[in-house]
Amino acid sequence: MDLHMRHLRYYVAVAEELNFTRAAQRLHIAQQALSAQIKQLEQAVGVTLLVRDTRNVALTAAGTAFLADARALLDAADTAVDRARTIQRGEYEQLTLGFLEGAALTLTDPILSAFRQQHPQVQVELRQFGYDDPSAGLDGGAVDVAFVRLPVSTPELEFEPLFGEPVVAALPARHRLARRHEVSARELLDEPLLSSACTDRTWNAFWELDSHRGGRPAPVVSRSTTLLEEMHKVMTGVGIGVTVASCRWLPFPGVTLVPIRDAAPSQVAVGWRRGQSSALVRSFVALARTVRDERADLVLALAEPDFTDPTPPPALSPAGPS
Repeated sequence: MDLHMRHLRYYVAVAEELNFTRAAQRLHIAQQALSAQIKQLEQAVGVTLLVRDTRNVALTAAGTAFLADARALLDAADTAVDRARTIQRGEYEQLTLGFLEGAALTLTDPILSAFRQQHPQVQVELRQFGYDDPSAGLDGGAVDVAFVRLPVSTPELEFEPLFGEPVVAALPARHRLARRHEVSARELLDEPLLSSACTDRTWNAFWELDSHRGGRPAPVVSRSTTLLEEMHKVMTGVGIGVTVASCRWLPFPGVTLVPIRDAAPSQVAVGWRRGQSSALVRSFVALARTVRDERADLVLALAEPDFTDPTPPPALSPAGPS
C-alpha cells in the first residue's frame, strides 16, 4: 500500500473541516490538488472515506474509523520526530545512579549538585538496592554508575574510592557490651551474628569480621536485605549486627552502637562497569572525585565521627550496609 503521511494530514484536515475549500486554505494548497490527494488515499486504502456533493462533505462509517486511526498515526509520527530531534540536540539524556541505603552520605548532595550544574539537560534517575545486591545494580547492568561499599567481588567493575567510615557493632540496649565506649572484634566473635542476604562471599566476609576469625565460620543466625530489617532483629535480641557509624543518625530504639576499634573502615566508592562507561559516567566519576578532594571537611567528619552528636546533617537519609 503506497500511503504517505501527507495523505493522512490532508484527510484529517478535510474530515475536521467537512469542507474542501476551508481544508485547502488551512493546508495552504489548491483545492483541486487536495481533492486529487484524497482520491489517491481512497484508492490506496480501497474504501470510500468521504461522501461529497457540491455543498456538503460527510464521513462514511469507514471514514470515521479511519479518522481516529489517522490522528493516532500522525501523533505517533510527530512524537517520534520530536524525540529524535531532542536527542540529537542533547536536550534529553538520562543517567541511572544506583545506591545502597545512605548512598554517599554527606557527599551525596554536593556530588549530585555538581553533576546537575554541569549537565542541566540530563535527568538523573535514582534507584535504591538492598543488601542482596551490594553492586547496587551494576552487576546486572540496571544502572550506569553507583555508590557502593567495598569490597564487592563482582567482576569487570571499576571503583573510585570516596571515603572510609568506621565500623560499629549494633547491640541490643541490654547487651553486656552496650555500655562500652568501644569493643574489639575479638569480643564479638562468639556472638550470634546478623548478616546480609547476598551471595557475594567477599562482601559477607567483610561484614562478618572474617579477617579476625582465623578461618572459623561466623555464627550467622539470620540474614537481611535491608538495614531496617536487621535493626529490628537487633532490637528483638535475635543477634548483633556489624554496620557503620552513620547509623547513629537513625532512630533505632533499643539499639546501641559501639565502635569496633580494630575493624577496617567501610570504604564508600563510585563504581561503574569496565569498558562500558559513557561520557556521562566519566563526567560523574570525575565530578565525584573533585567534590571528594574539595570537601575534605566532609570526608574528615565521616572518617572521624563524633559519637556524642547524634544530630544528622540537613537533608540526609543515611544508612550503611551491614
